[in-house]
Amino acid sequence: MSTAPTGAPVRVMLCDDSATARGALARVLETDPGLRVVARVGDGRQALEALDKAPPHERAEVILLDLEMPQMDGMTALPLLLQREPRPIVIVASALTQRGATATMAALKAGASDYVPKPGAAGGGLQDPAFRAELLAKVKGWGRLRQKPVSTSAPRSAPTLRAAPRGKLGPGARVLCIGSSTGGPQALAALVRRLPRKLAIPCVIVQHMPAGFTAMLAQHLDGLGGPRVSEAKEGQPLLPGEILVAPGDRHLLLRAEGDRFLAQLSDGPPENFCRPAVDPTLRSLIAAFGSRVHAVILTGMGHDGLAGCRALSEAGGTVWAQDEASSVVWGMPGAVARAGLATEQGTPEALGEALSTLIGRTA
Repeated sequence: MSTAPTGAPVRVMLCDDSATARGALARVLETDPGLRVVARVGDGRQALEALDKAPPHERAEVILLDLEMPQMDGMTALPLLLQREPRPIVIVASALTQRGATATMAALKAGASDYVPKPGAAGGGLQDPAFRAELLAKVKGWGRLRQKPVSTSAPRSAPTLRAAPRGKLGPGARVLCIGSSTGGPQALAALVRRLPRKLAIPCVIVQHMPAGFTAMLAQHLDGLGGPRVSEAKEGQPLLPGEILVAPGDRHLLLRAEGDRFLAQLSDGPPENFCRPAVDPTLRSLIAAFGSRVHAVILTGMGHDGLAGCRALSEAGGTVWAQDEASSVVWGMPGAVARAGLATEQGTPEALGEALSTLIGRTA
């Protein structure tokens, strides 16, 4: 259980071998009164020492962890940090490279809660407004979840939806679309691992991620024991039991070819400041399947997916959303919920279990 009272500033540790980066990150975080930097260290060993020496009321609740450092790198330190009690939230800082994407997914598998991609100097570096917004949202959002008291007096009951499922997903859903952003990788993993391996309908995922990272995300999700997952390729057929992930920096659309539907990757302009974005994917699915589309909107900043879900609801399709309590940022799911479009709300685990029951599996 967190030692901080609910509503207190989230205590943050910065672990990066660059003093310049630590200073820049601290300046960004300290613009938000809901965050307080309590430690700045240069490698994993120093991070462990700082945690162990800090009194409970000064111990970091969220650690921003660089992966490439001397002495003790982030991947070596990560499991040791997660053994500390109370267990901190770890957000890894990743380079925008294929190597960075691989390391990021390895860190998520090892227990990191999320990641922030370090922008290059050409994009404004650590002062890039989009990076600053993402950093603040993730640190504050995960910190808020970390500070929630957890009862240890009785086992937690199985997660349930806000309301009982309404029997069927629309008039016989033929495709499932899942949209997510900030905090999405962990929410997606929680949902996908609860879907049957032989899911009866195809599924597409749109996660706001840079190019290169989505291939590693697909590989990570593919190893969870649910349906087969791959990064979508141009012309790839949409098949029952398979999940296609929109590639970073490309919109994922569908085009008909005879009685088949094939993936079409688009370089069209960003929507809601994102590419891939959920809205163009939903428009394409509605054009192909009409009311027989089921959308699930998970945690994320902004309102991407709202326009698409409104069009889907008008077409007779079904929309579910992650609930506020379990969302790192209740932006995207909150937008569809406040608009009255989400017929159900729940945790990713509850949504996955309900989908598994209602959609079913092939023989």
